[in-house]
Amino acid sequence: MLFLARMDVAFPESMDAETRADYQAREKEYSSDLQRRGIMKGIWRVVGEYANHSVYDVDTNDQLHDVFAGFPMFPYMKVQVTPLAKHPNATTDDFFG
Repeated sequence: MLFLARMDVAFPESMDAETRADYQAREKEYSSDLQRRGIMKGIWRVVGEYANHSVYDVDTNDQLHDVFAGFPMFPYMKVQVTPLAKHPNATTDDFFG
């Protein structure tokens, strides 16, 4: 099942730069692993915001929640999820193939 997720990150203003950088490094490592494993199909920045859109390919809603909960920044994220279905006008069976 494919899902589109928008993730907005809001760190506390009191968080020091070193802690923030550590979160960002761990986030990049986790995200890269999801991409290598084919769970995260792609990720795009939202211009001008500390946010992204990403597409996930998972078997269940619970698996998707577990993926999100594994993000180091999860406590600082607002996540909006949209389930995706193939559009009848799509010219290919697998956008990511």
